[in-house]
Amino acid sequence: MDKDFIVNIPKAELHVHIEGTFEPELMFAIAKRNHISVPYKTVAEVHAAYHFSDLQSFLNIYYQSMNVLQNEQDFYDLMMAYLQKAHTQNIRHAEIFFDPQAHLKRGIAFETVIKGLQQAVKDAEKKLPISAKLIMCFLRDLSEEDAIKTLQQALPYKESIVAVGLDSAEKNNPPSKFKKVYDMARSEGFLAVAHAGEEGPPSYIWEALDILKVKRIDHGVRCMEDARLVEHLVKEQIPLTVCPLSNIKLRVFDKMQDHPLKKMLAANLCATINSDDPAYFGGYIDANMTAVQTALGITEKDFYQLEKNAFLGSFITDEEKQRYLKELDKFYKNNG
Repeated sequence: MDKDFIVNIPKAELHVHIEGTFEPELMFAIAKRNHISVPYKTVAEVHAAYHFSDLQSFLNIYYQSMNVLQNEQDFYDLMMAYLQKAHTQNIRHAEIFFDPQAHLKRGIAFETVIKGLQQAVKDAEKKLPISAKLIMCFLRDLSEEDAIKTLQQALPYKESIVAVGLDSAEKNNPPSKFKKVYDMARSEGFLAVAHAGEEGPPSYIWEALDILKVKRIDHGVRCMEDARLVEHLVKEQIPLTVCPLSNIKLRVFDKMQDHPLKKMLAANLCATINSDDPAYFGGYIDANMTAVQTALGITEKDFYQLEKNAFLGSFITDEEKQRYLKELDKFYKNNG
């Protein structure tokens, strides 16, 4: 496959955590600006720390790194850096998670976080051929009461947030734990997504669908363990935001050759490809595409289908979807 195909195919990214795009170079720059010390001396030292045994070992470093984010400009710079990177990989639309609770517990105001992120989105949309939406995630290892307080703080900024999500440590934190806050969020007009079926079992996917009423499942790779669930996901064409490099880095699968993405496509699941926390997991969306192409034999036709699924599964208008799909079709016709 021509390397240019992966770079140039029009893409939508539906599963990326803005805090997970925090590259070491930017972390050092913001730490210096804010006069905050970090436990690393060089970029190489930071990368050397990125060897994770599971999701929790990653989260420990993830939360430590974001301590340097203190003011509106910091969040602006973080978002702008991602959107500029995304533009170079022809990501035409991105739906981006942020974790307000991780900042609130550090004493950073909700307003500081959302204003910095949203201003960067507005500025990028003016300067670059890219659109973006924000998804506010609840941390599932915290209480539902804490999630409700966070939702209440988000209400004045509803126009800047398209959906709520659920992330962080999946083990022993089922989606059903958050039924009340999801009911409240949906009543306020937010759409709903949730991480499920990464480290957690297929039953967590069922819960996210049946109890939280989500429109998309983030990760969802363990659906393959439940034939009835696969049948349901195919029938309803529920988008699954798959993150291959993340799955390997966090030991969900031992090696990329074990990843089920090719089988998911063969089963007609509405799978998409995304980067999750690219600064930590070895690459952005093009690196994920290259990895599955090499290990699983993902073809040009497969990538076309993955991106078609992503645009269709996004939270943009039907008119916007058709515009992006026409662009995708034209590219595939000329390069597939």
